[in-house]
Amino acid sequence: MIGIIFFSLLLGMVSGVLAGLFGIGGGIVIVPALVFLFTAQELPADLVMIMAIATSLATIILTATSSVLAHHRLGSVIWGKVFRLAPGIVVGSVIGATVAHSIQTDLLRLIFIVFLLYVGTQMALEMKPKVGAANYSMPIDFVVASVIGLMSSLVGIGGGTLTVPFLMHCQYSMRNAVAIASACGLPIAIASTLSYMVLGMHASNLPAWSIGYVYLPSFFGVSLGGVMTAPYGARLAHKLPAHQLKRYFSLLIFILAAKLMWY
Repeated sequence: MIGIIFFSLLLGMVSGVLAGLFGIGGGIVIVPALVFLFTAQELPADLVMIMAIATSLATIILTATSSVLAHHRLGSVIWGKVFRLAPGIVVGSVIGATVAHSIQTDLLRLIFIVFLLYVGTQMALEMKPKVGAANYSMPIDFVVASVIGLMSSLVGIGGGTLTVPFLMHCQYSMRNAVAIASACGLPIAIASTLSYMVLGMHASNLPAWSIGYVYLPSFFGVSLGGVMTAPYGARLAHKLPAHQLKRYFSLLIFILAAKLMWY
């Protein structure tokens, strides 16, 4: 127990620095790292992937709250857009958790690997979303938000890598898009976490200190570590060549994807 809390704390500290340095969600690193950690701790093999995803989403509740407050103080959050997207996000998040609960663990792992390859390619090629001129109706916003919620819940992220490009396509600046996406990450994390808790309540072979699929020792360790180091990552972003480092980080993402294929 002490060992898993310690390694989760280290993981949180690393993911906090990376999130601050590169502006990415911690789930990209947290999920595969928890998969390897849970496997090493001999948690049931059929639960490792879904518990890593659920636990990652639980940690995002705290980080998203902190991020939203910071963006709100800066006046960057356009709450009207957040409230317009939130219903679809919640619906999609619940559906995503239900899908993850229902499918085979190997398929869930494959979905996450494909997502890692997508993010790694984006970072390696430095692909940046461009400001568009779209102005979608509420039904379209609901459908897109549902897809974002579903995919985020399936892979254990706060959804920024999906939400920001959509918002910029809808005429929002990068500053506002990031702020709105941060605010949207909170309902994703809350709805997904509660869903994974409820859906996993009666799962067989759950380890001690679990609430459904959320493993509490890792939740507390990762959350504490991330809160401690995220501000340092943000400061490093102003001192280090973050654009160049992104390419190196993309290599790490590809390595994680490869290891997940054969873990």
